[in-house]
Amino acid sequence: MSFSGEVKGELVKLENDARHCQIAELAAILIYSGAIRKDGAGAQVIEIPADAPYVADRCRMLLERLQLTEKNALQTIKCGEGDTLVNPLVIKSLCCKRACLRGAFLSIGSMSNPQKAYHLEFVCGDMQQAEQLVDTLLYYEIHAKIVARKKYQVVYIKESEEIVELLNVIGAHISLMNLENLRILKDMRNSINRKVNCEAANITKTVNAAAKQVDDIRYIREHYGFDNLAGNLRQIAELRLEYQDATLKELGEYLTPKVGKSGVNHRLRKLSELAEALKKGETI
Repeated sequence: MSFSGEVKGELVKLENDARHCQIAELAAILIYSGAIRKDGAGAQVIEIPADAPYVADRCRMLLERLQLTEKNALQTIKCGEGDTLVNPLVIKSLCCKRACLRGAFLSIGSMSNPQKAYHLEFVCGDMQQAEQLVDTLLYYEIHAKIVARKKYQVVYIKESEEIVELLNVIGAHISLMNLENLRILKDMRNSINRKVNCEAANITKTVNAAAKQVDDIRYIREHYGFDNLAGNLRQIAELRLEYQDATLKELGEYLTPKVGKSGVNHRLRKLSELAEALKKGETI
């Protein structure tokens, strides 16, 4: 099952204690899933979409809990065929706005696999519907954006923190914890990868530097001679040729008396400068 399906499966099982919240969620489901139709006699009826099992199950559950007939339900939610907005009267309170967002996610919401990317969206029928959703999300400081996709207006959220907040708002707490666990694992992997890449880059840099030092020292030996070097430079030159994989700290430990990393680096830099001068034919 997809992560989106897991969230909806959790939401379908939630119980609303407050009748007004149940009405708000039912209103959102009927509006966003387009379940209000006219029968052959012209009367408005609720047509539960068979291809949306989560919506159908939740809709039936809410109607049963509210003890409403189709006719009474349509009067209660104050919406009818052709309406694309949830009536503001049924989502006046914050708890009802939560329920409305839950109904919206069940009807037109989806979420990508958080192991790959953070993306949650609502596919709305028109701009007014999208703007109502964006405004409702703002009550919980969730900042969504709108983008056109074919004939639809898509309200989307890409920030993982705001997706977590939305899951909290609509009551998908188990899915929220699963997402948080995935976020922690992903952050840990990213942190480890950054450290590994940094260490690999440092190792490569150190190896390249050591290889150049060895090349410079060999050039000095062949074109200048170690006998012409100052004692401290000759000593470090011979050590670098003998211990080509050693770090600066390790080379310093081999010297007598011992020398710190900066001292070793200074001597090797002097040798490098000497090699460059010899290559240019400068007078030493």
